[in-house]
Amino acid sequence: MTSAYIIANVEVTNPVQYEDYKKWSTEAMKAHGAEVCARGGKVEVLEGDWAPQRIVILKFPSVEAAKKFNESPEYGKARTARQGAAIMRMIVVEGV
Repeated sequence: MTSAYIIANVEVTNPVQYEDYKKWSTEAMKAHGAEVCARGGKVEVLEGDWAPQRIVILKFPSVEAAKKFNESPEYGKARTARQGAAIMRMIVVEGV
């Protein structure tokens, strides 16, 4: 089975409200066995004109598991808490 990664670039627009999202997304990650590889650490652009804000990288055992997390009621609660607090750009990529 091939691993998969959810990679998110988050532009936080309301840091106080975003704390609720972080709380609920953490619970969803635990419930779905996500391995947190990066979550808001220092970012340095090495090439190109990309201007990432807050990067999150989560590892899952498969693309299906990553999608299950994303579509779950647990993450749905986090997504609702995030409304108006951040602009989310998220992808899933198959690992090796």
